[in-house]
Amino acid sequence: MKKLCLLLLTFTLLGNSFAQKFDANWESLNTRKIPAWFNQDKFGIFIHWGVYSVPAYAPVMPNSGYSYAEWYWYRLYEKQKDFMAFHNKNYGSSFAYQQFEPMFKAEMFEPDQWADLFKKSGAKYVVLTSKHHEGYTLWNSAEADRDWNRPWNAVTGTPHRDLLGDLSNSVRNAGLKMGYYYSLYEWFNPIWLHDKKKYVEKHMIPQFKDLVTKYKPSIIFSDGEWDISDTAWQSPALLAWLFNESPVKDNVVVNDRWGNNTREKNHGAMYTTSEYGSGMDASIIWEESQGVGLSYGYNRNEQLKDYKSSYELILMLNDLVSRGGNFLLDIGPNADGTIPGIMQQRLTDIGDWLAINGEAIYGTTAWKQAAQWSEGIKAPKSSASFMANYRVANLVVPKKDSAYIEAFFTKKGNDFYCILPSYQKNITIKDVKLPTNTTTSILGSNVKVGWKQKGKDVLIDLSNLRPGDISPTGIFVIKLQQ
Repeated sequence: MKKLCLLLLTFTLLGNSFAQKFDANWESLNTRKIPAWFNQDKFGIFIHWGVYSVPAYAPVMPNSGYSYAEWYWYRLYEKQKDFMAFHNKNYGSSFAYQQFEPMFKAEMFEPDQWADLFKKSGAKYVVLTSKHHEGYTLWNSAEADRDWNRPWNAVTGTPHRDLLGDLSNSVRNAGLKMGYYYSLYEWFNPIWLHDKKKYVEKHMIPQFKDLVTKYKPSIIFSDGEWDISDTAWQSPALLAWLFNESPVKDNVVVNDRWGNNTREKNHGAMYTTSEYGSGMDASIIWEESQGVGLSYGYNRNEQLKDYKSSYELILMLNDLVSRGGNFLLDIGPNADGTIPGIMQQRLTDIGDWLAINGEAIYGTTAWKQAAQWSEGIKAPKSSASFMANYRVANLVVPKKDSAYIEAFFTKKGNDFYCILPSYQKNITIKDVKLPTNTTTSILGSNVKVGWKQKGKDVLIDLSNLRPGDISPTGIFVIKLQQ
């Protein structure tokens, strides 16, 4: 027994000695590979929830940061006219933002219900705002209360509950990965305003390490990095700690927002972020985030027309995945802890579609081309530039002298998937040669469909399909299996 214990100890020490160590510089950090699970899981849920969920207001302004309700406090500071008019009318000009905190009660928050909804949506991971730029934390952060000189977290504040911890437990119990958005800076933190170096060393770094050590995230979505450089944030040293010493060092995934000189620099250790339609391509690992509406935080000012339909969201998922990306779809809960019904409905519809067609999404990679455009029309260089707002009328509905997408493509091993936005009697896949033993089928259907090689193209006959043979959304998948 002693010899066995000694042998196990030897193997442990050897394993530790051979484990890669990362130095606090980008040359070393970039040798760390992004854990493979991230680009395989494809679909996650983003949650913006905090004190800003009380006023829950922003003007409805497509393609504008002014539509973000979570920026309410900063827009008041800027004296932006729409926010000012709303605030003065409903709360009064002397009402300070901090006075919203007692109204952030989360009294109807049921984390198991949230987690069940996320699982039903087909998402594989969840990212919660642990702290947005307002500095209010959803866990018991000593730094938050100390440096704001007030209860400024959900445990010592009005909810009197570890909102982050409770949701993390429920999400993991549902079999999903849990991650956190974390803002490096805080707009009006007294230390940040007067001594940024002290803020980084005495507030941000210990708070970040506390979050990671206590709650062990699978993902860290960093933000609020743009005021100072990675050196000033001490980001290389912080990431070296994360990858070498933290309890999540082997499996944690991080994004690219660690200084005003790091975003979209394609560091090997980080995935690239885009939001509201900018998009990337399969040459890098990237993720697009958008809200169901035009805001990340809940915006009571948005109307039905401002929300994307389930059809549009499913198309968006297919577009992003076909270009090699992930989709992080944001919801904004109410201050009472409920998720608006329209957001629940959208998530459920996506999950219903993925339950049938998820094989064409999860674990796939980009094909040689992401999408096929209508014949005879010069298409944009990528669907991202064409789909900035993801409005269906401009995407898949044929119009005279306008380009539209006929199909999206993904692949997995020897299997090839053709995703059609709507029914058509046949589809010609251009510039592809298939082995003669290739079989074609419709995911979720027992109906057989035929195909034939026609020169450089493949023609698939769909004329025998009936309405019940494809997804109720009209978006369906042809699987070509060798």
